[in-house]
Amino acid sequence: MLLRRAPVPFFLIGLISLGFSSCLARRRVIARSGGKASQTLLVADRATLLERIAGQYEAIRDFNAEVDMVPALGSAEKSRITEYKDVRAYILFRKPAEIRLIGLYPLVRNKAFDMVSTGVDFKLYVPARNRFLIGRNEIDRPSENKLENLRPQHFLDAMMVRPIDAGSDKLLLENFTDEDNAFYIIQVVHENGSGQLQLARTIWFNRYNLLLARQLIFDADGNILTDARYTEWRAYDNVPFPKHIEINRPRDEYAVVIDVVKMDINKGVSQDKFVLEQPEGSTLQVVGPNVTPPPVAPVVAPGAPPAPPAKGRTKKK
Repeated sequence: MLLRRAPVPFFLIGLISLGFSSCLARRRVIARSGGKASQTLLVADRATLLERIAGQYEAIRDFNAEVDMVPALGSAEKSRITEYKDVRAYILFRKPAEIRLIGLYPLVRNKAFDMVSTGVDFKLYVPARNRFLIGRNEIDRPSENKLENLRPQHFLDAMMVRPIDAGSDKLLLENFTDEDNAFYIIQVVHENGSGQLQLARTIWFNRYNLLLARQLIFDADGNILTDARYTEWRAYDNVPFPKHIEINRPRDEYAVVIDVVKMDINKGVSQDKFVLEQPEGSTLQVVGPNVTPPPVAPVVAPGAPPAPPAKGRTKKK
């Protein structure tokens, strides 16, 4: 009798499971940002993602962009962020590391700032304060004056994501997919002089389209230097580029949102576009160490003998 009755519990379990599936269970659609609910997530390996980073970087030799910018001061850590009105700006880039940004005030369109970098050093002119700043792109110690923390290199690092040196860096691939997110994350790790591993960058790809979605750049202590996010990708001169870029520099306590209005890619930007001289009458300020102020050319009246070198108005930080 026991053998005959043994199948009965299994039969009851089957009936109960059918009841659960039809009455007590419900299907829930996961709707993540960046794609449609019914859209299938794409699958990629590390080599494919590395090729995408390198291909995007190599496709652009130069660009000339007209953009709208929304600058902001403050940080999320201090729970205080102040946004400013839209600024129309022009961004010029040429490989390997030349970049210039010219910002105009809203409505009146007078020049708000002009800054340039051709590699290690930078120059920044602020007409409203009649100040001309020069210094290194590398910031040793952030200044309390947020203006002195601005660097053209920060924009370049965010807008042109550098390829990864797979030979010297250690790489990890993470599949960060849950109900709210669907990203592949490449973690770039290198050894410091003491042989310790340090996280240098993380590069995020949206799994709906395998396009670059975010880049985090870290300092030696693991603090975020740059947090850049990319959306609304478009084709400019047949080259894909994000129309909307958010750049956050929490350590320097400033951020900027960039929306591309017009962009020309690989149409040539001449060398003279990256020349920025100190305007006459402006105050020169040297930011940071190991920077030699440029010589100040003396003003010589017609027919007068050459004057000795003049001492410019220079502030040393």
